[in-house]
Amino acid sequence: MSTTADVSILRNLATQVADIAADPIQDEKRELWRGHNSFERTRPLIICGWEAAWPEHPDAEPRCEDPFYRTYETQLKQAIFKHSLREDTIIEPWLTVRASVWSPPNGIWGVGHTYTHSGVAGGAWKHKPALQELSDLDKMVVPKHEINEEATAANVQKLGDAVGDLLTVTVDRSPLWSGWWADLSTALFYLRGLDQLMLDMTDNVAWLHELLSFMRDGILKSHAEAEAAGDWSLTNHNAQAMCYSRELPDPAPNVYGVQRSSLWTFFAAQEYALIGPRMHDEFLLQYQRPIMEQFGLASYGCCEDLTHKVDMLRQVRNLRRFSVTPVADPARCAEQIGTDYIISWRPNPAEMICCGFYPDRIRRIIREGMEAMRGCYVDINLKDVQTVDHKPELLRDWVQIVRGIADEYV
Repeated sequence: MSTTADVSILRNLATQVADIAADPIQDEKRELWRGHNSFERTRPLIICGWEAAWPEHPDAEPRCEDPFYRTYETQLKQAIFKHSLREDTIIEPWLTVRASVWSPPNGIWGVGHTYTHSGVAGGAWKHKPALQELSDLDKMVVPKHEINEEATAANVQKLGDAVGDLLTVTVDRSPLWSGWWADLSTALFYLRGLDQLMLDMTDNVAWLHELLSFMRDGILKSHAEAEAAGDWSLTNHNAQAMCYSRELPDPAPNVYGVQRSSLWTFFAAQEYALIGPRMHDEFLLQYQRPIMEQFGLASYGCCEDLTHKVDMLRQVRNLRRFSVTPVADPARCAEQIGTDYIISWRPNPAEMICCGFYPDRIRRIIREGMEAMRGCYVDINLKDVQTVDHKPELLRDWVQIVRGIADEYV
C-alpha cells in the first residue's frame, strides 16, 4: 500500500473523530467530570478501558502499512468505537506525538532484564530480574531529561501533513520517567522480582532503602529538568479517568511550560498487593509521596486491593481519586473513604462481560456495589476486558444496563 493510501485511511478516520470531538456532548461530559472530580453531585460517570477486548473488534486489524501511521489508525478507530458505546469518555480534538526522549542503553534504569516466553500467543513468560546481586545497584544509570528535537519534529511533520488540518497535532514532551515508570512499584518488579523484593524487606533493608532513594531522586531530577525546560504540558494530565476538575486547568494541546502543580498524576502499587500496610508505607509510599506531591491532584491504585490501606494513603496530601478494584471490599472501602475522596470503582470484568453476558447478574452486582457506596462520590470503570466473546456490541449493552442502575444514585 502506498503512503497516499495510508494517508487516505487516516484522513477518513480523522474526519469522523473531528466530527465526534465537535459534538456538544463532549462539553457536557467535560462539565460533568469537572464537577464530579471536585466533589459536586452528578450522576455516576461510566467509562470502559481503551483496550476493551480491542483485538476482537472486527475492524481491529490495521490497514495502513507504515507502522507510524498504524499507531494513529488504531487510536482513531478506538475513539470512534468508544463514542459508539455512549459512555462518558471525552473524545478530544487532538492527536499526540510522543517526543523522542533520551533513554539509557540497556533499559530504562540502564540495567537490562530478560525473559523467556512459552512460545504460545498470549501465553506465559518467565522473567529474570535485572538486579541479580546487591552490587548491581552500582550499574544503574541516573535519569536525565533530554529530547531529540530533530526526530521529534520529523514525526510531528509527518502526522501533521497527513491529518493536521483535521485534528490538532500536539507533542508529549514529558520525561521518560513518567506514568508507570514514575510510580517505582512497576520498575521494581523488573529490577528485582516480586519474591526477592519481599525478601529484601527483611534481609536487605538498608540496601532496599538505598535503591528506592536512588530511584526517587532520579525521577525527581528528570521531572525538575523537564519543568525547567518548559516541557510539561496540559496533555500530561494522568488519572486513569477524565482529568477535568475545578481546581486545575483543563487538558489542552500545545500548552507547554506548565508546572507539575497544575497537573493530575496517577500512581499505583500493583506489585505490593500482598505486602501489608506497614511495609508498603516504609518501602514504597514514603518514596512515592515526594514525587506525587509535586503534582496538583493525584489518583492512586490500579488493580491492587487497597481495602486495608486507606488510612495509610491519607498521608498523600493531594490525593483525590481512590481505586476500588474487583478484589477490594466496596463496603469496607466506602466506610473508610466516605466523601473524602472520589471512588473509582472497577467491577470485575469476568462477572460483567468476559465470562458470559448475563444482564440480571450485572444488575445485581452493580446495585450491590452502588448500595455499599451510597453517599460516596463514585464513577464506574470497566477495565481489563480481555474478551467479549467476539461480540464488542455487548459493551454498549453493558453501558446501557449499568447506566439504568447507576443513575438512581445521584
